[in-house]
Amino acid sequence: MSSLRKTALVAGIIYLITFVSIPTLAIYSRVKGAGYIVGSGPDTPAIIGGILEIIVALAGIGTAVVLYPVLRKQNESTAMGLVAARILESGTIFVGVAFILSIVTLRQAGAGADALATSNALVALYDRIFLLGQSFMPAICDILLGFMLYKSRLVPRGLSLIGIVGGPILLIGYFAILFGLIGQHAPMAGLFAIPVALFEFSLGVYLVVRGFRLSAITAGT
Repeated sequence: MSSLRKTALVAGIIYLITFVSIPTLAIYSRVKGAGYIVGSGPDTPAIIGGILEIIVALAGIGTAVVLYPVLRKQNESTAMGLVAARILESGTIFVGVAFILSIVTLRQAGAGADALATSNALVALYDRIFLLGQSFMPAICDILLGFMLYKSRLVPRGLSLIGIVGGPILLIGYFAILFGLIGQHAPMAGLFAIPVALFEFSLGVYLVVRGFRLSAITAGT
């Protein structure tokens, strides 16, 4: 297996790993509920959700770092920008996890009804940073990545176009939520994220199964 094939394989696997946090959408619904801080029951699901998000944050950085040696041959500044954007995106995820686990800590400490206001504030902070870190920043990352992949032809251009088009669609959704045109948890908000999710999942599968296109490599692009 050539070094480029290994790079593509590793990048693809890491991209697929970034989807492991999907269960947190259901897990956190209970943690973010008003009754969680005063209720009973195990905290393990919330802690597992935090761990899954941490894995996603590290994997996000990993995708950009692993692809950097290949992408910098196309445009070093843009490739570096992708690494920086992924680091910023992952940083917001870490902060979001800290907010969620702070709610868990208050519950474990028996803060009870006295901590309801604090819990609600932490939920609001989590929702806001989630919107920034897992909506705005992924859109920027996928626009950068889609552009470089399109120019280099390392993957089929049709696949690259999903990222180029999906990024702006996600940005439209972000600003629609930011200005109160739609609710953050409304079904329509999730629709804006579908193209980006499709791009990253399809890219992960393609890199695992096929790797980079040899024609682009041999052409010196």
